[in-house]
Amino acid sequence: MEKEELLNAIRGGLVVSCQARQGWPMYGTDIMVAFAKAAKQGGAVGIRATEPQNISAIKKAVDLPIIGIYKQWFEGFDVYITPTYESAAAVIEAGAEIVALDGTKRSRPNGEKLKEIIARIHDNYHDVLVMSDCDNLESALYAEECGTDIVSTTLSGYTEETKDQNSFNYEFVSTLKNHVKVPIIAEGHISTPEELVSAYKSGADSVVIGSAITRPEIITKRFVDNLEQLKKNTI
Repeated sequence: MEKEELLNAIRGGLVVSCQARQGWPMYGTDIMVAFAKAAKQGGAVGIRATEPQNISAIKKAVDLPIIGIYKQWFEGFDVYITPTYESAAAVIEAGAEIVALDGTKRSRPNGEKLKEIIARIHDNYHDVLVMSDCDNLESALYAEECGTDIVSTTLSGYTEETKDQNSFNYEFVSTLKNHVKVPIIAEGHISTPEELVSAYKSGADSVVIGSAITRPEIITKRFVDNLEQLKKNTI
């Protein structure tokens, strides 16, 4: 699929993030594939997935574009979303058409630089798009300068600079729309259809939702918390 065709395939729709870490109740490749199949059945236009084995299995089961990441933790580094070129190449080889990287200025393992990683991906995988997961405007502008094809709001609320941001930040999307030239994907803390619509109204080209769809333990807790609040109010 050509790059512009790929962007058009996910533009204006919903990408579902199908992920689970080892130790989480839903961890397992078969479960990730089932989530991806269910997402497609529900009308998703793309899948975001982590780890090569999951991406490869999903690719065989679902004919939707995949945003691939590889979460790897290195001692002494805060960057964990596809932190190295090697991790990026692994998810691309597994079948991801878009590879998402940490788009911040934070240090990366092996002394690698975001600009160098993006350049190597573009040189070696001509049809693959690079998406940079950002936490604020500064990192988005940095990622754009480094040659990224897409910026996302994924890391808003998940870095030291943005740790107080724990709800969907539609203003961040709007700010990006006014300052960057590359396409924008809204992701992070989007929990309701209304927030999905708000993301598009704010200028997003596409939207990714994960926990609100594929984390049943979190969904359950939201219901239980509301139930507990109701009980307190009726006592």
